[in-house]
Amino acid sequence: MGLKEIIANKIKNNNEFINFDEFMDLALYHQKYGYYRSNSRKIGKNGDFITAPETSDLFGFCLAKQIIDIYQNNNLQYSILEFGAGNGVMAAQILFHLKKENNLPEYYYILELSANLKEWQAQNIFAILPELRDRVVWLDKLPENFDGVMLANEVLDAMPTKRAIVKDNYFYEVGVGLENDEFVWKITDKKISNIGYDLQNGYINEFNLNNELWLKTLADIAGNWSAILIDYGFNEKEFFHIDRKMGTLRCYKNHQADDNPLVDVGTKDITSWVNFSNIAKAAKSNNLKVLGYCTQAMFLISLGIDRFLMDEESEAKKLQLANEIKQLVFPNAMGESFKVLVISKNMDNKILGFKEQNLKHTL
Repeated sequence: MGLKEIIANKIKNNNEFINFDEFMDLALYHQKYGYYRSNSRKIGKNGDFITAPETSDLFGFCLAKQIIDIYQNNNLQYSILEFGAGNGVMAAQILFHLKKENNLPEYYYILELSANLKEWQAQNIFAILPELRDRVVWLDKLPENFDGVMLANEVLDAMPTKRAIVKDNYFYEVGVGLENDEFVWKITDKKISNIGYDLQNGYINEFNLNNELWLKTLADIAGNWSAILIDYGFNEKEFFHIDRKMGTLRCYKNHQADDNPLVDVGTKDITSWVNFSNIAKAAKSNNLKVLGYCTQAMFLISLGIDRFLMDEESEAKKLQLANEIKQLVFPNAMGESFKVLVISKNMDNKILGFKEQNLKHTL
């Protein structure tokens, strides 16, 4: 029995539909057939999508600079905890630069549920830094105590989300049903929220309750820490803009994007854009501090991404780095669509990455 049959049987056994967040969870994380459980390599030029660390080593170098800034301002023995480290490239970049600056953490923890990804991460990290084998530790669950910096790059967008449609001034949940052995959208009678905006009937968008639950789980971790969250998304006003009348769901396969998660289930990535206002509200309601919010472009510029270019002597390498920087900071690439939010527990220092821009007042 394959994944499609497993989901179809759940639909049949649940009054002919399941909620979309359950569908997305099965499509991505089913223990045997989920997209992230398979052996195929998802990330990079030969995968389905490229993230910022694959675009340029400078991405990880800039994050390392931010980590050093946090460490020096708080004078603590620190570790790093990365959530969902993908292929391990970002971890390798960060550790490489921290070693160069003589600021290695006590431990670099990676919380990763996929055995295949753990193996891939280890290969990529230790191919570059074999001497750090005792410093990189994989976790199966969150620690109870932690001091240092947490990292989540393109993690929130992959958490299963609810989908909803506007009808008579309310958002009603949209589930997944089955017709002629094919998955179809099914509008339920369950109200999720009043709309709060001037939106017409038929407007669709997502409500990611798992993002909020994840923030609550983080808040339970004792210690002194900051968390750097990087993802594509908007504040709430932009998130529920009229132009997004069909929602923010996107699927990726072989570097091709589409907006239909109901086909090719288990063989492509499914994501939704992040409502950063909800993340900030969830943080504050759980007694966490919001230190700042800005575009990825301004975050990297504040961290001096251009300095790496200026310090390079080779003209050929300079040209390569210039092209990489364009991909990371230009508005028509990753610069504007990706945002950075930093939250903290028992820390209240200024964040170097927000030197040029801090938009937390818009959340």
